[in-house]
Amino acid sequence: INFVALGPNQTTSPPFNPRAAFAAITDPALRLANFGYLGHMWELFAMWAWLGVFLDASFRLSGGFASPDSASFWARMAAFAAMGLGGGVGCLLGGYIADRKGRTYLTMGAMSLSAGCALCVGLLFGGDPLALFLLCVIWGVAVVADSAQFSASVVELAPPDRVGTMLTVQTSMGFLLTLATIHLMPVAVDAMGWRYAFTVLAIGPILGVVAMGRLRAHPDSIRLASGRR
Repeated sequence: INFVALGPNQTTSPPFNPRAAFAAITDPALRLANFGYLGHMWELFAMWAWLGVFLDASFRLSGGFASPDSASFWARMAAFAAMGLGGGVGCLLGGYIADRKGRTYLTMGAMSLSAGCALCVGLLFGGDPLALFLLCVIWGVAVVADSAQFSASVVELAPPDRVGTMLTVQTSMGFLLTLATIHLMPVAVDAMGWRYAFTVLAIGPILGVVAMGRLRAHPDSIRLASGRR
């Protein structure tokens, strides 16, 4: 902040107008970007919240460790690698691809991959810990690779004097939704077991891909990523 200048799109703050918040839903392009974000948020924090518990249960069941304590230790390490290290790689890689190939291109690809991981990860429950770990790292990269692209899309699609409002509305909707899915996961585990519980999270990114595909076809998408959509 101290060493960079304000960009060319800086404007003075407009008077407070609560009705401006509704543009997040009424404007077609913004609505599609926000629906894509909601699909992303349906999955992200529930995956982060429950992956460690899932890995602990799976590693203990696999019989591939000397003791339950050893299984728990390596489950924690695997969860950190998938979410922490994988997430860092995903953010950098996602931004690089989006700037060169387009925001909808990246978000659709990342959500397709993360949905596939959500559908498949339970099939490895209790199996080979290394195979499960590798899939979780891929999931950790994919689930966060698109995260920044939804806010960037809103910045590029919103009127300059409403960018702050649109970002606030987007973030508020996303974190409200993720509260529901975090609490939905234990219900899914009780109903279906760990083998199928994470499949519930695939619903969000699948619908998100549909939303971003429609945004890619919308005329306003030419404003994304300097015309790369």
